[in-house]
Amino acid sequence: MQAMILAAGRGERMRPLTDTLPKPLLCAGGKPLIVWHIERLASAGISNIVINHAWLGHKIEETLGNGHQFGVTIKYSAESPKGLETAGGIANALPLLGEQPFLVINGDIWCDWNPTQAVTIADHLQHASTQAWLLMVDNPPHHPEGDFHLDRQGFLHNKTAETINHTFAGIGVYHPSFFRGVNPKQSQPLAPLLRLAMQSRLVAGSLHTGQWIDVGTPERLTLLDQQLQYDSNALASSVQPR
Repeated sequence: MQAMILAAGRGERMRPLTDTLPKPLLCAGGKPLIVWHIERLASAGISNIVINHAWLGHKIEETLGNGHQFGVTIKYSAESPKGLETAGGIANALPLLGEQPFLVINGDIWCDWNPTQAVTIADHLQHASTQAWLLMVDNPPHHPEGDFHLDRQGFLHNKTAETINHTFAGIGVYHPSFFRGVNPKQSQPLAPLLRLAMQSRLVAGSLHTGQWIDVGTPERLTLLDQQLQYDSNALASSVQPR
């Protein structure tokens, strides 16, 4: 199975940290955010990874190389410095992703979701009418209104004031046909594409109740770093000989 990590964002809210370093290379818990994703994918047996980049993308390639140090193979989808936004970036990378459903992860999140589930989800997309699956989480304090409504049958819908809504975690599985019609050379966001597809019940989802954080500001990066350092110290203490 192929996976794509989105790493082309400029990271305006992270400035000045991102003036000299792309956001996915910012560190938390002793390693870059994007390395957490790569290692989790490798542990799940997903070893073919595509990474798109734009702002300071050469630093991502210099840091990660071909991926062999992590036990994976990395290919890069380079974009112009301004990027192509999410849908445009994925469409641009389709020649590297193949013809089967693939996993996409935002490079600026941290989540303990197990990517092994993506294989089952991808198989379902191959044999069902749905074209996309999104991981949803409870709404964080900085995004209390949520993004979409997840019904009892597992389909996602556009949110309304009357529905119980959740936040898109930035993790999804997509069939390549979902991006049919998207110009790979033009900037295009993902949300309008998803909302249109939801009207035809083409988007499914699941709710994740584990750990997740959108690392969108220096303050949230610091909180994540503190949590990961605490978890690491707690684990080390638990395995010390008595």
